[in-house]
Amino acid sequence: MRYPSADVLAANKIRRVAIECKTSADKNKYLSKDEIGQLKEFSSLFGAEPWIGIKFSGHDWLFLSLDDLKDTGNNFLASLEIAEIKGLNFEEFIE
Repeated sequence: MRYPSADVLAANKIRRVAIECKTSADKNKYLSKDEIGQLKEFSSLFGAEPWIGIKFSGHDWLFLSLDDLKDTGNNFLASLEIAEIKGLNFEEFIE
């Protein structure tokens, strides 16, 4: 895209979040450095927290902080294993 963006921008009186949503049929989802950079830039412009929302096949949505992604050198990795350990489910995320 020409301008940085997120799939979801949500806010309440306390918090603003920018969420990039992904799905994966595999146990790993790779995100490009550019994709993450654009999410960071967009979030910064709106004073929002950047998050990755990911739905692995057969699992509920999980939300990962960008710090929870693994830097593989060329990309960032969101794995099912990391998401189950460090990710937040929807109820935890909106609290």
